[in-house]
Amino acid sequence: AGFAVSYGPGWDCHGLPIEVQVDKQLGRRKQSMSAAEFRAACRAYAQEQVAQQRQSFLRLGVGGQWDSPYLTMDYGYEAAIIRQFGQLVARGLLYKGLRPTHWCPVHRTALADAEIEYADHASPSAYVAFDVVDASLPPALRDGDAPLQLVIWTTTPWTLPANQAICVHPELDYQVVDVGGRRCLVAQALSAAFLTAIGAPANPAQGMTIAGRELAQLRYRHPFLPRASPVLLATHVTADVGTGCVHTAPAHGADDFAVGVAHGLELSCPVDAAGVLMAPAGPFAGQALQSASAAILAHLEASGHLLSSRTATLTHRYPHCWRCHKPILVRATEQWFVAMDRPLDGKEGPSLRQRALESLTEVRWLPSWGKQRMAGMLSKRPDWCLSRQRLWGVPVVMAYCSSCQTPLAAPELFERVATRVEKEGSEAWFAEPLEAFVEAPRCVACGHDTFVKESDILDVWFDSGASFAAVLEGPGAPATGPLCDLVLEGSDQHRGWFHAALLLALCNRGAPPYRAVLTHGFVVDGQGKKISKSLGNFVDPQQTIARDGAELLRLWVAQEDPREDVRLSPQILARLSESYRKVRNTLRFILGNLGDFRPAEDSVDAAALTSLDRMALARHLDCVAAVRRAYADCLFHQGVGLWVDHCTSELSAFYFDVLKDRLYASAPAAAGRRAAQTALYLIGRDLLRLLAPVLCFTAEEAWGHLPKLPGDPYSVHLCLYPPAPQTPAGDADMAPLRRAIAAQSAELGRHYAPLLALRRQVNVALEAARREKIIGASTQAAVHLRLSAAEQAAALQAFSPAEMADFFIVSSVRWVSGDAVDSQVTPIEVQITAHDGGRCARCWLWRAEVVAAQICHRCQEAMQHVA
Repeated sequence: AGFAVSYGPGWDCHGLPIEVQVDKQLGRRKQSMSAAEFRAACRAYAQEQVAQQRQSFLRLGVGGQWDSPYLTMDYGYEAAIIRQFGQLVARGLLYKGLRPTHWCPVHRTALADAEIEYADHASPSAYVAFDVVDASLPPALRDGDAPLQLVIWTTTPWTLPANQAICVHPELDYQVVDVGGRRCLVAQALSAAFLTAIGAPANPAQGMTIAGRELAQLRYRHPFLPRASPVLLATHVTADVGTGCVHTAPAHGADDFAVGVAHGLELSCPVDAAGVLMAPAGPFAGQALQSASAAILAHLEASGHLLSSRTATLTHRYPHCWRCHKPILVRATEQWFVAMDRPLDGKEGPSLRQRALESLTEVRWLPSWGKQRMAGMLSKRPDWCLSRQRLWGVPVVMAYCSSCQTPLAAPELFERVATRVEKEGSEAWFAEPLEAFVEAPRCVACGHDTFVKESDILDVWFDSGASFAAVLEGPGAPATGPLCDLVLEGSDQHRGWFHAALLLALCNRGAPPYRAVLTHGFVVDGQGKKISKSLGNFVDPQQTIARDGAELLRLWVAQEDPREDVRLSPQILARLSESYRKVRNTLRFILGNLGDFRPAEDSVDAAALTSLDRMALARHLDCVAAVRRAYADCLFHQGVGLWVDHCTSELSAFYFDVLKDRLYASAPAAAGRRAAQTALYLIGRDLLRLLAPVLCFTAEEAWGHLPKLPGDPYSVHLCLYPPAPQTPAGDADMAPLRRAIAAQSAELGRHYAPLLALRRQVNVALEAARREKIIGASTQAAVHLRLSAAEQAAALQAFSPAEMADFFIVSSVRWVSGDAVDSQVTPIEVQITAHDGGRCARCWLWRAEVVAAQICHRCQEAMQHVA
């Protein structure tokens, strides 16, 4: 399109996927390795993968800066990450706190929202009764001999050891229901569903009701731990499912944690990093969560606190780790967070969340729904959890007082660490003591001078988000505003790279890092399931390339709508290969008929073209304009669909078919043949330039065989797209011919419309004549037309019988109209007979004069010009 394009491919090189693979490779050897040795092994593995993947991209024909890609593990990139982190700290947006976070017990690390996927999961469905402490009962609930019990519903029995409260809604009404002689308190709106769920008979004459706000003084005993806990009022309680009494474990949920902080509850987590219950879980300590759930339910059943069968299950959408695909848990841990709702300037003004939502109007989203998707994620997302409990990544460059845990206040720390990292890599932080970066550190809170260096690493999305700073900032870059015109990735990156880059750039540059975001769908298999190596349903691109070439994969990518998930299977590729074959045959036909054509000397102007050539060129130029519009809007699948259909329907099935006789049977330099060659040449040079971004190898090969105009580049990839006819391009690129054809386009369309409609009718009649053995090939046919109206004759009067015969690919056409025919016949009646002449041995058309001779008069004349 005439723009200079700088595409910088890059790789995220840190993080859990690489660490897991290196773990597998090392096996038991890892146990004897230091952290530095393990990180070195991860770096080497990442470098191998980069080299392999780069070769695959090159084989696919992807053009980019492959000799200097950006790698997040490059020392300079790691230093840029640390500087970006330091700017967050300086702005007061970073804090360390105990918060519930998504946690993967398989990989033993916190997870960001972007690392979570949801899948169906079967969980236990349990209704559990908690005994109310009698002394706390209000007078209204003291009626009856049986003790009062609060009933909660849970699908995670393993969280019961962390129970610290039961929450009720102050505005809900609660009812005492009789369950086999025990008095159970549940929300009135849920009492009938509760009785049905536990298999108890519905009793319309249930006990008294009481407002939720009056339950705040209640206390209850834990069913298997020696403690009493309070009933608290909370507005997050709903009457949608469960009992309206919500089991509250502050260590295992965001709402629960907020309640715990507000009421001073115990916040510590009784589950360790591997998903095993610890000592606070009492008799269930040492058990993994799944086995603990079964053991807890058995214990509750034995003690009479389980109201439903412990085999009851519920299948629901549940969060899983997107790497190991195992269920995760929510676990309160100490992590580093970026505050979403603090003022960006540290004092007043919009928060990071507010600024991010405002900035969405400053970006072009392709497709447009990307803006709404991003807005939804930004408005609901919690504070950004930055820390990970792993080894392979950029360190969280922080230290805290060993006495009071106050973070070190040393602004020079980040630049000193970044300077060392530029020379030695991020391993320098782990290898050197804190004093190597900060002289005589001292705690501002308590005065101690002993600090502990943070051992966590940064979330890899922070690595990705810093790409604008690591790759694009520097000499020549604008000081403010976007650094990049376009970023493109899959739809998952609205919560990943797109998201992280936006937040980080707004914090540290005050503006989005990009002007436009292009989102494409995921590759799925033929049944619409996500393709992944772990599921074994992927189509190996290397095998496809070895068997079919890279062009087939490129065509598959380009002809799919990127806004939707993209299906891929061997059957889909097999169907596409037919489209590719047709396009390639179109190019072969064009090149095969231009072997003796010198465009600068042999091209003719528009006046010398036949009307058929002009009509074909008009349609071709319309297609070129439509393809260019589709490309400009990044709707490549529409552009590809246009030129595939143009090649197969407009050209191969129609124009080329009609053209063959003129090209093959005319004298080499005959005016009609040069006219056809001129049209073919213009179509061919345009097609190759439109195909080049997609079928890059095919277009380059064909361009090498296409005759050239003076000044044409040696490579099609150094050309511009075909110009628009109105482009003021002088006489370059056959501009006068383009302008002349464009000026006649509408008239040509009207001129040929009746003949095109008639051609379809004639083709039906020819096919019927072949079936009835009246003719063999269409060239044996004589077509007789009877037209019932004079206006039909007038519309076709512009075409001579010889032109119509060429158009229908038959040997002759005769027609009568108006009063000469019966007015009761259909508007146009087509009759096919076998031609009564002989077949020319050269052009295969049937002519009267061929009865006595071998070839027709036209071929005799043409033969005189053949050397």
